[in-house]
Amino acid sequence: MSLIDEVVKEINTVMGMVNTEELSEAEALIQKDKRIFVLGAGRSGLMAKSFAMRLMHIGYTVYVIGETISPSIQSGDVLVSVSGSGKTGSVLEPTEKAKQAGVKVIAVTSNAHSPLAEVGDATIVVPGATKGGDGVQSIQLLSTLFDQSVHITLDVLCLMLSQRDHVSNASAKAEHSNLE
Repeated sequence: MSLIDEVVKEINTVMGMVNTEELSEAEALIQKDKRIFVLGAGRSGLMAKSFAMRLMHIGYTVYVIGETISPSIQSGDVLVSVSGSGKTGSVLEPTEKAKQAGVKVIAVTSNAHSPLAEVGDATIVVPGATKGGDGVQSIQLLSTLFDQSVHITLDVLCLMLSQRDHVSNASAKAEHSNLE
């Protein structure tokens, strides 16, 4: 079996364990009349930014926590926080503060029993291996399997949203950068 085959098999294993009911619960919180914020650290943060970009393409008002142009998060907003371990301080602490301020939280983690999962109004468990040893074990380095699977999971969530909101590929393309 080639490395490509092994990696694809790992991703398929994890994706087969993602609960579609959890995706539906997250979908219900993400509405066009809400501001959506995303948060993550390291590669999980890059997956969160990728999700933010796709949300923008399908017509959402979305911000990345920590970027210079992001406004303050407020009651009624939605925060999508991504942490494989669900314990990353730079993700967990702001998420807890946001929750206390009346923000709806969507937690994305590999650990269903983590502090982040407990804070979530909706929690999406993506059980790929993390650097802390949570999730489906992997031949890949650190949290690569979690990151890959989160990317796919959040893209599926965007597809669900685009279908619900009747956003076509052509409409999404119109929002894509034309400076490339």
